[in-house]
Amino acid sequence: MKSTAASVTAASAGATSVPSPVRVGIVGLSARGGWASRSHLPALARLKGYELRALSASSEASARAAGEEYGVPLAFGSTDELVRSDQVDLVVVSVRVPLHREVVLAALGAGKAVLSEWPLGNGLAEAEELAAAADRAGVRTFVGLQARSAPAVRHVRELVADGYVGEVLSTTLVASGRGWGPVFEPSGAYLLDERNGATMLTIPFGHTVDGLTMALGEFTEVSATLATRRPVVREAGTGRTAPMTAADQIAVSGRLESGAVATAHFRSGLSRGTDFHWEINGTEGDLVVTGDSGHLQQAALTVRGGRGADRGLTELPVPARHLDVPELAELRGLPSYDVAYNVGAQYAQILADLTEGTAHAPDFAHAVRRQRLLDAIGRSAATGRRVAV
Repeated sequence: MKSTAASVTAASAGATSVPSPVRVGIVGLSARGGWASRSHLPALARLKGYELRALSASSEASARAAGEEYGVPLAFGSTDELVRSDQVDLVVVSVRVPLHREVVLAALGAGKAVLSEWPLGNGLAEAEELAAAADRAGVRTFVGLQARSAPAVRHVRELVADGYVGEVLSTTLVASGRGWGPVFEPSGAYLLDERNGATMLTIPFGHTVDGLTMALGEFTEVSATLATRRPVVREAGTGRTAPMTAADQIAVSGRLESGAVATAHFRSGLSRGTDFHWEINGTEGDLVVTGDSGHLQQAALTVRGGRGADRGLTELPVPARHLDVPELAELRGLPSYDVAYNVGAQYAQILADLTEGTAHAPDFAHAVRRQRLLDAIGRSAATGRRVAV
């Protein structure tokens, strides 16, 4: 599989590899379901080279329930027990964002390789702290920015690199965040408070802008507007009201390293019109990517393009070379295919990185770069000024 990570620290690239199968311990796997059960479990169950050995939860009782539900041999009631276990090589952090720092530091302290869900930390300062701690520990680190593992995104990157559109002049993106709309699920109440670091800016926008920059290059400057247009929202089922401080409108414009102009607008909820539309316009042609939500890391995507004298658009199917993890093929029949496949494709990259010493998957240093971009967007919105990235 080709490398998709822009940066890997020298310390992590040189860290000692682990033997295969890589023994995995997941922090935050719940019998009640959730992200880990919908994405990590289907991927790990199908990939050769991994063995899910352990999980931990908020209590011994909940850990036992999850262990029985998913057939995981070791179920711990605390993070410390899991990270200290000699049966775990890779610690997967799948808890709420405000808890990332504590769990990641524990795993690094135990000398374990770590895969943290995105965002790495609750804000830039935490991300920088965790990346520095990982460098000191000298272990491999990974961050769950799996949009860059999506076959359609890899296809777009290749088309641009091969000159399909010529020189990129501009790119425009409009998307729906799916969450942060007028109604929230009880389990998602913590997403409403921007202080928790799990917002429309950090999650769907963060994943999507990471895919955009993989295909087109990094931002050098941004100008942004963030707004909360629904300061009061209602809980599904009960109708109770709750305050929301997270931005539900995000408008960003800027310039990329190539000189291309980029604009992106994320709206909360879902639209009756367009839920994901990404155009790349160049001197020789255009690419258009459409999907069912602004969560590029899990959306079902279609790529179309046109170039030369033809003013129309033609679908450009994803080549088989970008569907290069055969163990995941059976996921195609599942409703959550795009969710689990992209996570699984990243796990395949991580496996090579851990066992062969390669540098395919994005690491903590890359996560810091991405959180610096989000921080710049926040500073621009707060000051009304264009900010260098």
